[in-house]
Amino acid sequence: MTCATCATRVERVLGRQEGVEAASVNLAGATAQVRAQGNADIAAFTEAVGKIGYTMSHHDPDDSPRDMVEHYQDEERWQWRRFWFAAALSLPLMLLAMLGPETTWNRIVQLALATPVVTFAGWQYHRMAARLARRASANMDTLISLGSLAAYLYSIWALTTGAAVFFETAGVIITLITLGRAFEARAKGRASTAIHRLLQLGAKQARIETPDGLEMIPADQLLPGDRMVVFPGEKIPTDGVIRVGSTSIDESMLTGESVPVDKGPGDEVFGATVNFQSRIEVEATEVGSETALSQIVRMVEEAQGSKAPIQRLADRIAGIFVPAVIVIALGTIAVWLAIGNPVDEAFSAGVAVLIIACPCALGLATPTAIMAGSGRGAEIGVLFKKAEVFESATTIDAALFDKTGTITTGSMELVAFEARGDEREALQLVASVENASGHPIGKAVALGADERDITLTDPDEVEAMSGMGVRGSVGGREVIVGKPSLMEREGFTPSREQMTLREEWEKKAWTSFFAAWDGEVRAVLAVADTIRPRSAEAMDRLGRNGVRTAMITGDNARTAHSIAEQIGIQDVFAEVLPGDKSNEVAALQAKGLKVAFVGDGINDAPALVQADLGVAVGSGTEVAVEAGDVVLLNDNPLLVPAAIELAAATFRTIKQNLFWAFAYNTAAIPLAAAGLLNPMIAAGAMAFSSVSVVLNALRLKRFDADL
Repeated sequence: MTCATCATRVERVLGRQEGVEAASVNLAGATAQVRAQGNADIAAFTEAVGKIGYTMSHHDPDDSPRDMVEHYQDEERWQWRRFWFAAALSLPLMLLAMLGPETTWNRIVQLALATPVVTFAGWQYHRMAARLARRASANMDTLISLGSLAAYLYSIWALTTGAAVFFETAGVIITLITLGRAFEARAKGRASTAIHRLLQLGAKQARIETPDGLEMIPADQLLPGDRMVVFPGEKIPTDGVIRVGSTSIDESMLTGESVPVDKGPGDEVFGATVNFQSRIEVEATEVGSETALSQIVRMVEEAQGSKAPIQRLADRIAGIFVPAVIVIALGTIAVWLAIGNPVDEAFSAGVAVLIIACPCALGLATPTAIMAGSGRGAEIGVLFKKAEVFESATTIDAALFDKTGTITTGSMELVAFEARGDEREALQLVASVENASGHPIGKAVALGADERDITLTDPDEVEAMSGMGVRGSVGGREVIVGKPSLMEREGFTPSREQMTLREEWEKKAWTSFFAAWDGEVRAVLAVADTIRPRSAEAMDRLGRNGVRTAMITGDNARTAHSIAEQIGIQDVFAEVLPGDKSNEVAALQAKGLKVAFVGDGINDAPALVQADLGVAVGSGTEVAVEAGDVVLLNDNPLLVPAAIELAAATFRTIKQNLFWAFAYNTAAIPLAAAGLLNPMIAAGAMAFSSVSVVLNALRLKRFDADL
């Protein structure tokens, strides 16, 4: 495919096939996505596309990124060979036309030089034009073929009559447009490399345990259940679960997060990530197309293959553009002749109209920007699931964050502990009892003690009192830990200082409680669902982008407002039942706001769907990820403003590309019709317009996420 008209024709034909619900053709990616009922008849699709002059082949999803890059590499080599051949003949052809004597032999030499250029280097354009002509259709190649052949055939006629010849015009048109095609193929290949690079990061071999010992096998031969051994510095071959050993894993290539993640037995690991520290044994759980990396690639490909709403206007225009240009070119020649201008001048103006109007820039404007934007997103840990996201993200007025697991870590942590006497001994007593309770708060206290290198002991007995606290005996000392109501029931009275300290901690949204032994309240401690680092920075950045921030949670209002105050969130919706989150989104939308919802849990899925932009944190549940429009591959809050900024930059690039494509043709066609554009200049300008659109899109690859 060479222009928007090609993509539109292929898309229309595929859409008419039996059982097809929708078809989308991506010019920049040279791909088609078809959604069909039942089993798709790919052979029928290929045959239908072949009847309109194109060839199509089916690729395995896991191979398509590599195949696309190889396609453009082959295309670039092919075009460069033809360009250098054409240039070697066109340069002396131009010199003879501009500086040579007005003699018959000079014209014959020009014919000899122009003929290989027009026939061999230009064959790709003539062949496609002929195929389409047989089906009463036309595209960009039609304009190029008509323009170059018209100049060439007219010059042969002029050679016999003594009129001015245009052999150099025919040769230079083919040469410059072929140069543009070579640069275009190179730029498209660069836009397609982001996903290909991700796939190349995967391990090529895996070390597995067998009855005969360790054995190296190709990674693509792994099966679920295989036990892999991964040494420090090696890549993990496929997704799995650590069964033996603890280490830290560099997941930056997958999530964009540069800090290694600590992993131990039972933790998930992902293919292509790097084992940093220790030998581990991993049981393979997902292989081939089911791995996290393959699913990410598939998601990005789907986004690149989908169409933004703004593209539909360009498609409609492209569908009628080429026939309209042919009519304008013929009309230009007729008008020039009617007002008494020489045939050669009329002919030159008509050819210039044909060449300058090629709509390739129009067809490349949107898909190249989407490819570059979604590719850059994958590199920083942001996945855009469909092209509409780039447009909808620019309209967001408010970002509503689910608290737990999104703004906060979703796991309790011991944040404060004060005791009378030896604090280490006190924490050892309290944590030993709490550890045996099995409660999440108790686990947080025990983990806090472990982080302080305090060794716990097993209590003699433990009694958990639901909703109040826990009682246990450690080394013959009875320890009671819990709320003030439990202290009161057991006959303990905290001191004024202890009550004041608890109240101060409660204002910080910490869950505070007391511990008593030896006949008195001896400790105050607090746990909290800690705020993720850089949350405040993310809220400030959203505010600078004109997005109002809000938080929704089932927590009490005091806790919610305390967290919101710490990180600069403007609005708070507290004590909201899980099923009512989508109702709050709808209420904001009813006020005329465009709402982005950020969440990670199963109960966030309805709100993610209801929102104008659903942002799912990829570390959350599969349901939330499936429901979101944008998926964040790690829990860094700064990815939310980065995703919105990248989407806005992509949409801005699309609008720039479409503007210049429309403006270029709008301004250039009248200039060509007026005789103010030489056909050779028109050919150079047309080739440059396509390259400039692709290069403008490639600027997105330098997008600074500032994470």
